Amino acid sequence: MTRTTSWHHLKGCGRDKKPLEIYMFVDPLCPECWALEPILKKLHIEYGQYFRIRYILSGQLASLNLATKRKQEDLAQQWDKTASRSGMSCDGSLWIENPIDSPYLASFAIKAAELQGKHSGIRFLRFLQERLFLQKQDISNIEVLKECAQAAKLDLTEFMNDINSSSASKAFQCDVKITSEMEVEEIPTLVFFNENIEDEGLKITGLYSYEVYVHIIEEMLASKPEKQPLPPLDVFMKYYRVVASKEIAVVYDLSVEEVEKQMKKWTLQQKVKKLPAKHGTFWKYISQ
Repeated sequence: MTRTTSWHHLKGCGRDKKPLEIYMFVDPLCPECWALEPILKKLHIEYGQYFRIRYILSGQLASLNLATKRKQEDLAQQWDKTASRSGMSCDGSLWIENPIDSPYLASFAIKAAELQGKHSGIRFLRFLQERLFLQKQDISNIEVLKECAQAAKLDLTEFMNDINSSSASKAFQCDVKITSEMEVEEIPTLVFFNENIEDEGLKITGLYSYEVYVHIIEEMLASKPEKQPLPPLDVFMKYYRVVASKEIAVVYDLSVEEVEKQMKKWTLQQKVKKLPAKHGTFWKYISQ
């Protein structure tokens, strides 16, 4: 397998028209959405030639009244439970030490990023999640949002104009409307659609094993999809930039211990840098 092949299917290249579309209902403040990342990466690499993902912001957590101390303490506990269960760190003490002031602003910012292209929006969302779950930063703070936009290589002037524009607001309201129309009441929820517009979508709420999602893709295609080979680990790391041990473990069918053994070797070779996290371990790829 050549590196070129690896890059192509990592980037989801290949056929223009894909037989499946997946609506993924998310919220930037949702730890369970963050916990789904390892499975999404593996699905994208192995079967990404069969589907497109459309991210829909549910607006459910954005509308929380976060003013009460009790509510913040509940959220802190929920985050820590999700992190210890999933291996995808999110530090609940954020809600005690640096609570989010304006949850809606983060959602508007994602929609502003999407105005520069779908992939720009997805990239921006990942940077936002890293700032929130790993660094305990307030992602409703405009300076944090600007830093994420710069990291995601967005046009900063355009982004700052769009974040308070009616375009971003309307796009967010459109997502909230779709959430309501599809009767999505929990996040994350994935709704799978095939090419037959008369068929209803298949809705999956919550977190399941990787095999469950593969089975759904097989059912929706009505044929066995061809699985793409995994790229070399260094290609995966270079492309995704910052990844959890858990993400590598899920994608490569390894134990977290096996992953961390390899990462320790690469740390000595200065290929990766370990990032501090309350739960689990994250690694940043160092450009050679």
